[in-house]
Amino acid sequence: MTQRQFAMLLVCTFLIPAGGCANKEAVIKNEPVVATLNAAPASTTPRGKVTNAIVAIVNDEIVTLYEVNREAQPLIREAEKKASLNDDARSQIRRTALEQVIEKKLVEQKIKELNIKVTDEEIRQAIEDVKKQNSITSQEAFLAALANQGFSFDQYRTQLREQIEKLKLISMEVRAKIQVSETEIREFYEANRAKYTEDEAYRARHIFFKTNEKAGAEEIKRTMTKALMVLAETKSGKDFIELAKTYSEDPVASKDGGDLGIFKKGDMQPELESAIIALKSGEVSELVYTPAGFHIIKLEERISGKLKPFEGLKTEIEEAIYKKKSEERFSQWAKELRSKANVEIKDLKGLL
Repeated sequence: MTQRQFAMLLVCTFLIPAGGCANKEAVIKNEPVVATLNAAPASTTPRGKVTNAIVAIVNDEIVTLYEVNREAQPLIREAEKKASLNDDARSQIRRTALEQVIEKKLVEQKIKELNIKVTDEEIRQAIEDVKKQNSITSQEAFLAALANQGFSFDQYRTQLREQIEKLKLISMEVRAKIQVSETEIREFYEANRAKYTEDEAYRARHIFFKTNEKAGAEEIKRTMTKALMVLAETKSGKDFIELAKTYSEDPVASKDGGDLGIFKKGDMQPELESAIIALKSGEVSELVYTPAGFHIIKLEERISGKLKPFEGLKTEIEEAIYKKKSEERFSQWAKELRSKANVEIKDLKGLL
């Protein structure tokens, strides 16, 4: 596992909507200047509602109500998309946000403790990677994309630096302790054979009789009568290819005998696909109606899906296992970091 692969597994540095890890957009959050223990006391509105206060202390660094509420807002908005929230639900989300802010403080403190630094060249290369991933070919286009989301280039560089610092911390504290063996990769492959098996494919032909939804009843009746006559001939055993060449109104049928080629589920019109999937190899359908007209379909062959070879999937599987182990290991590391830290949470009654 290379450093770059590890970066892609553990951190999203993309800001542009067209790209990002797992096609999810990263959001830059502008952090306020870190307060100190000499910060002003809780502030209130004229009506007496507390707008800011110290809600926790993490190794002598404070966490403010402002920080928690800002962390909670995206979570609340996301939850409100699914259901209306009462006060208890909002409070619970804010408490979750508090835990997230505490974890961030601990990570930032660890970065300082280990004197982790990020060079300008590393940031430049990361930005170039973002441009490449999002098919951005010029600096002007990149700046425009940032501005479209309300961010300056300097803001983005600052956020990127913080993310790379965290990546380096995770690499030092987590990556070195993770290994993925050949046996694990092989076992994962065997346990997920269905996932790595290609979809069943179908090869079919049709005889087509053109009509449309605006045609009159008599026209449709004449077309259907002709189609039923040809269907009877196919059922009597006459050569399907020759019948297609003779009767089909598909422009190329006279040459290819109504060949539809090879396709998988989702490649065909729903009406045709349903009819084809229901057939056995060599079997002819009844009349199938689509907005374009009537079809007689013959399934030439069902092609079983093939299992993709192990060697071609080895790297992909290794990264999947590595990502899972990394997430589990980081979670454990974060718990250990929290257990060793001095974290004091204030009386939150009336605040969260």
